[in-house]
Amino acid sequence: MAEIKLAEHTSDLSVETVDQQALDEVVRFTSELIRIDTSNAGDGSCRERPAAEYIAERLAEVGIEPVLLERSPGRTNVVARIEGSDPSADALLVHGHLDVVPAEPADWQVHPFSGEVRDGVVWGRGAIDMKNMDAMMLAVVRQWARSGVRPRRDVVLAFTADEEASAEDGSGFLADHHAELFEGCTEGISESGAFTFHAAGGMRIYPIAAGERGTAWLKLTARGRAGHGSKVNRDNAVSRLADAVSRIGAHEWPVRLTPTVRAALRELAALHAIDVDPERPDFDVDALLDQLGPAAKLVEPTVRNSANPTMLTAGYKVNVIPGSAVAYVDGRVVPGGEAEFRATLDELTGPDVTWDYHHGEVALQAPVDSPSFAAMRAAIERFDPDGHAVPYCMSGGTDAKQFSRLGIVGYGFSPLKLPEGFDYQALFHGVDERVPVEGLHFGVRVLDHFLRGVPGHRRPAVRRSGAVPGRRGTAG
Repeated sequence: MAEIKLAEHTSDLSVETVDQQALDEVVRFTSELIRIDTSNAGDGSCRERPAAEYIAERLAEVGIEPVLLERSPGRTNVVARIEGSDPSADALLVHGHLDVVPAEPADWQVHPFSGEVRDGVVWGRGAIDMKNMDAMMLAVVRQWARSGVRPRRDVVLAFTADEEASAEDGSGFLADHHAELFEGCTEGISESGAFTFHAAGGMRIYPIAAGERGTAWLKLTARGRAGHGSKVNRDNAVSRLADAVSRIGAHEWPVRLTPTVRAALRELAALHAIDVDPERPDFDVDALLDQLGPAAKLVEPTVRNSANPTMLTAGYKVNVIPGSAVAYVDGRVVPGGEAEFRATLDELTGPDVTWDYHHGEVALQAPVDSPSFAAMRAAIERFDPDGHAVPYCMSGGTDAKQFSRLGIVGYGFSPLKLPEGFDYQALFHGVDERVPVEGLHFGVRVLDHFLRGVPGHRRPAVRRSGAVPGRRGTAG
């Protein structure tokens, strides 16, 4: 893969390098990417190629040569590498996905694929998740190319397909079949971190993701004796499935605190002047969450495993008892919680219902005491001196799971400064998704500052909490 070679210097980090063109471009790129409908319903019909070609054109315009890669026709990924000024430093992966979840136009105030810019806000599907970050990546590296700036580390850009489904056509394909493109990458950044969270008392918190719960999407199957709906049937598959689903939905999972979550709780408690020690054996996490007010939302989903029933299907006629019934469950597993999760599902489903992994991916943790995490914190607090950057663990997952196969430690760092009342997390996959223009400008400045100066050192491989989940009672 060709590399762009920039001027032999790295800009002084004390000097602002982002110009008005970069600020204008991030808004335009966000809007124009939104207009390219890359809805991914998970049925294989999505085509990211038009968005990938748009990205590739914007890179090529400034001399950055992209590589376009597909596993399936139209499911296109873009990768490019920018050479750093320090050849001894390891490389940094910066990645964003091109697909979005579907949107129903009738439910929105504006058309979800209009990319309309109204009253200082860019509207549309992908404005938060995550064409905004794709646009910030483009705006930053184009600025570098125009001004001759080089980052300290090699920066590998990856714009991926299929993140909103299995990632088999996206980051999974890249990690499994094109590992050479990511040579030297030891850390990566992507979505779902460094956004403004407004806590009690006007406090602004910027949670930086240093972990992800594992994905455990499950298929439950109950079998029984088919028959007439008017007859006695002690082997009713629907009843068996309903019992199992009810038990799963009502189950209270025990607390399992990971190092990342403990760090988050410790820092959030300190910001709220609460004297607690998450390391104490008698520490009551639920009591602390009650005291944290709105900030509890940042950690509450990640102190336990979870399993939420989401889909049911059975039968074809009201007076016919079917011979089988199926349910789907969205399970999420804290790092280190896989064995407990499997054993609990065995118990909750019982002897009459079987379960398999419909899709599974590992849980991740990243160090919060690393130089890179410190650089992320410093970049946020440079551009919002009254803000407080803290670590947290994502309740869901990102492409970092697939890239972890290459030993890349993943962080969630897609910076946005948001006004009070702007519920960032509710807009993920929600109606009226949108992003403030000023938030994009903040993100470009923070991202530029971080990427130019983040130190690079050889680090051990990513700590994966276990093998990719396989079938019931197995890992593989």
